[in-house]
Amino acid sequence: MIITRTPFRMSFFGGGTDMPEFFNEHGGSVISTTFDKYCYVTARHLPRFFDYSTELVYSRIERVSDPSELEHPAVRNAMQMLDMREVRIAYEADLPARSGLGTSSSFAVGMLNAFHCMKGTYASKDRLAREAIRLERDLCAEAGGWQDQIAAAFGGLNRIDFADGDFSVRPIVISPERKRELNSNLMMFFTGFTRFSSDMQKANRVVDKTAQLKEMLALVDVAEGVLTDKSADLSEFGRLLDTTWRLKRGTGSQVSTGSIDSLYERGVNAGALGGKLLGAGGGGFLVFYVEPDAQESVRNAMSDLLYIPFEFEDGGTSVAYYGPEDYDLEGSR
Repeated sequence: MIITRTPFRMSFFGGGTDMPEFFNEHGGSVISTTFDKYCYVTARHLPRFFDYSTELVYSRIERVSDPSELEHPAVRNAMQMLDMREVRIAYEADLPARSGLGTSSSFAVGMLNAFHCMKGTYASKDRLAREAIRLERDLCAEAGGWQDQIAAAFGGLNRIDFADGDFSVRPIVISPERKRELNSNLMMFFTGFTRFSSDMQKANRVVDKTAQLKEMLALVDVAEGVLTDKSADLSEFGRLLDTTWRLKRGTGSQVSTGSIDSLYERGVNAGALGGKLLGAGGGGFLVFYVEPDAQESVRNAMSDLLYIPFEFEDGGTSVAYYGPEDYDLEGSR
């Protein structure tokens, strides 16, 4: 049995510039971090007591005699890609799916990590990120960018750059004290709305958003400078979040809704310097940058939403439990 643990991510700046159709022409960059909320994938070979050969447990249960019969596209394509047979896969998570935290990509990375372990092979974080991108964007043909898979695989507070069909990951190096201050000034709330990121991406593609994305890309350099300059006022990070959110709202009709706008303005009016809706839009989690003296006010203003405390994490996807099995795939079922 293998159990993998893969973090969720929050993206601060540059979201949308990680789409190949944009970055192959203009370049792209994002600043994001992973935090201590995870998805867990358990994988083991399925004993031959049953009249099915593959079992998948998530929000529903699928039992099939051939992996090609699975309805879950990521699992079906991943099993075919890595020639996985006779397995039982179970998914659990600390936070709900379709909520703007890259949950589907974290699952894809964690599942691929588990499959490689079952085969007795080591897969680097770079390999897992690239395979997850291929799985979701090519084999499953899901709309979206590349940042989620990379963040889930590598973990940490990073700047990820995109150009010419490739990417590079560079950790943002700041003092532990400054990183703790950033973490403590971020407040996250669950809106209660969930949606499929790929559906939001498809809906928003009808809008020509090149100009806004170029402005959002330029903010990545500015935000990185605020983080890494010890003399810079960290509150500027919060104000930049407000700027990038208002730019992002102009990139598609599905990015925000009247309800989301109302919630956001409520947080800002209560003292938040800025914030954004995480993910492709339409719902999920709101994150605000709030200095300590205003946090009680913001929390009271958002009292009808679930507050989610969190801590940054640096590990990325990992193997929480490794128990290799002696299993003969050539045996009779």
